Amino acid sequence: MERAEAGRLERARRCRWAVVGRSAHPDAASAGREAARSALAAHDDARLLIVFASSDHDLRAVADGIAEAAPGVPVVGTTTAGELDAAGPVQGSVQALALGGDGFSFSATAVSAAADPRDAGARAAACVGDVADAPHRVLLLLSDGSNETQPDIVRGAYSVAGAGVPLVGGLAGHRAPDDGGEPELLYGNAVLKGAVVGVAIGSDAPIGVGVRHGWHPVGEPMLVTRVAAGRVLELDGRPAATVYRERLGGDPDVPVTVAATLTHPLGMRRRVGEAHARWVDDDGAEDGSLRGVVPAGALVWLMDSDADGVIDATDAACGEALGALGDDPPLAVVAFDCNARLMILGDDGARDEVARMAAHAGDAALTGWYTFGEIARTRGTAGVHQQTLVVLALA
Repeated sequence: MERAEAGRLERARRCRWAVVGRSAHPDAASAGREAARSALAAHDDARLLIVFASSDHDLRAVADGIAEAAPGVPVVGTTTAGELDAAGPVQGSVQALALGGDGFSFSATAVSAAADPRDAGARAAACVGDVADAPHRVLLLLSDGSNETQPDIVRGAYSVAGAGVPLVGGLAGHRAPDDGGEPELLYGNAVLKGAVVGVAIGSDAPIGVGVRHGWHPVGEPMLVTRVAAGRVLELDGRPAATVYRERLGGDPDVPVTVAATLTHPLGMRRRVGEAHARWVDDDGAEDGSLRGVVPAGALVWLMDSDADGVIDATDAACGEALGALGDDPPLAVVAFDCNARLMILGDDGARDEVARMAAHAGDAALTGWYTFGEIARTRGTAGVHQQTLVVLALA
């Protein structure tokens, strides 16, 4: 019986497939249509399309193009601050990852998160029950909400999915968040705002998740003594901005530039693995607070890194995700990469980073997007990250 079961699984794995289609067509509908057709050209049994669309495109038009090219295929997706595949990083494209064949099972749902983010996370995670029979599972979460709501969404999802199902995903991105545009989500042919999309992925083969950022703590720890919604009010009982500026060696009365904050997030130490990175914005608030999401009572460190450290984290995240597959080769590799990392690395560094991803992925389908925040929970209850790379590997 064991030999027969092993043979069945091997046949199923041989039938599984993953293909990435991409289009850089300037017309949104054409880009969606071309990306979907490219992803589906070699197969007629697609079970899911995961779409990463540049916010340069009207997502409604992208959805119409995809619907024309892939009638009847379930579709989920998000706007991005940039996209990537084996050819490198790009902006202005539409990427479509098609998954199909035997050995996969999927269930997707979309929930409004406007009123109660935690309840929305719980309801989005309920689709995990539809793939309960699969030996390997992961829950993909896509959200377009603020960073302030993400911890509640993840806590809600964890309360339903439990410790046995890893969580991955990210916050919808936007090329120019100050130009009036908004991140959006795609669910079927519907364009959503203020929502969370949950996708349960079941598989007969292993699934791996890697999480790394490359930052390291410097100096003495600080206690987060007072917070408000989306604000860090005090560090060590003093105005947070004053303490942060002093730690960076600057004038305590002069706000820190965004460029400096991008390379110096706050880190919350964990028992195992890297600290959780939290970006803070010194926006010159009159009360001396910093914009950011850090819980009261947390012990935090000023974090530091450089382009080399960020790139090294790419190898570590890919290695962790692929290592979880054991002897199974990867079928698909999906990267959820923070937009802040893209800004730190610059064009040359971003190309180097994606080239390393492609080297790890080998013949596997590689795709990904630049997010406004990342979701990954493989142990413990915390799962919200910033300035971090999350890698999902499907065997």
